[in-house]
Amino acid sequence: MYSLDINFLKDRGIQPDPVTRSSKPTPRGAMTPLYIGVAVGLLLPALVGGLWFVLQQQIAQKESEKAKLDAELAQLQIEEKKVAQLNEQIAKVNEETTSLASVFDQIKPWSAMLEDIRERIPPGVQISSLQQTQVAATQAAAPAAKAATAPKPAASPNAKAAPNAPKAAPTAPRPTMKLEISGRARSFDDVNYFLLTLQRSPFLKREETQIVKAELVKDPGKVEVNRRNLQNQPSGTVTYELPKSVQYTIQTNLTDVPASDLLRELDRKGAVGLVTRIKTLQEKGVIQQ
Repeated sequence: MYSLDINFLKDRGIQPDPVTRSSKPTPRGAMTPLYIGVAVGLLLPALVGGLWFVLQQQIAQKESEKAKLDAELAQLQIEEKKVAQLNEQIAKVNEETTSLASVFDQIKPWSAMLEDIRERIPPGVQISSLQQTQVAATQAAAPAAKAATAPKPAASPNAKAAPNAPKAAPTAPRPTMKLEISGRARSFDDVNYFLLTLQRSPFLKREETQIVKAELVKDPGKVEVNRRNLQNQPSGTVTYELPKSVQYTIQTNLTDVPASDLLRELDRKGAVGLVTRIKTLQEKGVIQQ
């Protein structure tokens, strides 16, 4: 049998391209980008893994340091509480010491005050009684009580409270010591002069020293003279009445000046013991000079 081989392309005058296969070798640098890509692909996970390992090590170190700092902070808080307790005890002792020192600083010895009054008595004045009374300072305490109950201004939000600041203890107002001097004088001028000398006393309040009573009264005293002692006089007794005198009453208040400010006067009036105690407290810093 015969087979027909018909080539339609050849009949149309079209020649097919021969299949060419290159047997040339691949250039040396053509694979470099591929190698670089593979290296980068492998390097990035290794780098991320290394960074993650380093970060984990640092986190563990920081956590260890944090635990150590927390333990130190707890210990410091305990020590801070102890310091606060010691500060409270110191403040309490200082308060008690100041209160005790203020007692000495408020003492006015009667011996010194009586000596001062005695030196100021004019020749024509006599003192028959001297009385001390204690008056509660209710009127003086009223303004202080209002000030204590008054609302305090709001504190600034940025203001910080002072640590371990001692709280101000409420102090009760001290009573007023009133002194009343009564007696007799030859005249009103003598009474006025006695008043002026008392107003210059460092132990008394000048503005509160005043005469509350002064009147001319009959002197109850009498003088009896036996006539036998008189020449050319019959026997018997003669009674003479004394001239009228001024009966007065002066009221004053003791000064609030601390005794530490009156050391010179107290020393002059013989209060050596109190002066020595106050000077000792000043040397130790308990009382400010």
